[in-house]
Amino acid sequence: MLILPKLKREAMHKFLPVCEPMLIGNELKYVSDAVSSGWISSAGSYVTAFEKAFAEYCGVKHGIAVCNGTVALHLALRALGVRPGDEVIIPDFTMIASALAVCYCGAKPVFIDADIATWNMDISAVEQYITPATKGIMAVHIFGNPCDMTALQRIADRHGLWLMEDAAEAHGAIYHGKKAGALSRIAAFSFFANKNITTGEGGMVVTDDDELAASCRYFKNMCFPLDAPRTYLHADIGYNYRMSNLHAAIGLAQTEKANDYKALRQAHGKQYRERLYTIPGVLLQEDTTGSESVNWMNGLVITPDYGHSRDELIAHLRDHGIDTRLFFNGMHRQPALKAFGCHCEGDYPVSDMLADNGFYLPSSSTLQESDIDHICDVIAAFRR
Repeated sequence: MLILPKLKREAMHKFLPVCEPMLIGNELKYVSDAVSSGWISSAGSYVTAFEKAFAEYCGVKHGIAVCNGTVALHLALRALGVRPGDEVIIPDFTMIASALAVCYCGAKPVFIDADIATWNMDISAVEQYITPATKGIMAVHIFGNPCDMTALQRIADRHGLWLMEDAAEAHGAIYHGKKAGALSRIAAFSFFANKNITTGEGGMVVTDDDELAASCRYFKNMCFPLDAPRTYLHADIGYNYRMSNLHAAIGLAQTEKANDYKALRQAHGKQYRERLYTIPGVLLQEDTTGSESVNWMNGLVITPDYGHSRDELIAHLRDHGIDTRLFFNGMHRQPALKAFGCHCEGDYPVSDMLADNGFYLPSSSTLQESDIDHICDVIAAFRR
């Protein structure tokens, strides 16, 4: 079991942030080594080491490090051949990066309402949105809870579609014995500072497909040839999506402790569920059958039985030094996506319910049991 270092908690119950990074491994050592070596660009050895270590952690052959999770999604879609006129099915309840990456390809994201229990895409609704323009399905593992990938793969196979994962929130999550990232043809991760594994800013594409991996490496580096001298003649429109050696050094150190951080988040999720489950008016996310969530964020939805609104509870928590964040607004509500020409009409009742009544609580790996007890005590005492 990971023993946490003595953290400065004297004023912790005056303010509990939603999420802060845990950096208790070799981060400083590796970054100092990268600086001392002079290799601070994307050409350093830590990039390759991080790619290899994270791919092995996910159980796949290839890792392609990039500068953030959004471009990881774009790169994966570009490798899959998504182009203008195509449609890609995504959940309505997700971070807007999932949709923007599709838009970057000139394609259109098509939105599916959320499942009331898991908060992931409602798989029963997917097939009615498939058209001749549909090329694939992007499964998003919301808050680290894996989608039902077996059911989605069946749909994809039936209609000749590809299936990919937006695993930005799901480092180490398991579905039927396999980790997120190894559940589809290609997957994208984020290493933003609030993720279970972080590089500050960064992302990774992972895949078992040699051709997709080569395509990602080609396009992420402005389409310089992979196995030929640089003539500075470019055959395709590429991107500068490279990760620096400094960020990769942090990522390698984080990956070395990935199982420890995962265990901490899962323990926190278990404690939250045990404390909040019995409070009337508090609705919690349910794990997908056969899965193991990594509890990236611990969210809850407030129903009328609680006696106060979601916003009243958030204000009360803030008064007690407890930080929170609202859930995502549904993609069908996004002005930018409407202006882009996405089909945003129709009803998305579950997505709307989650957006209007949901929020998440402090979920850092650094949390102590006493912090979670304090948060849950405040929530329980405020109910009327």
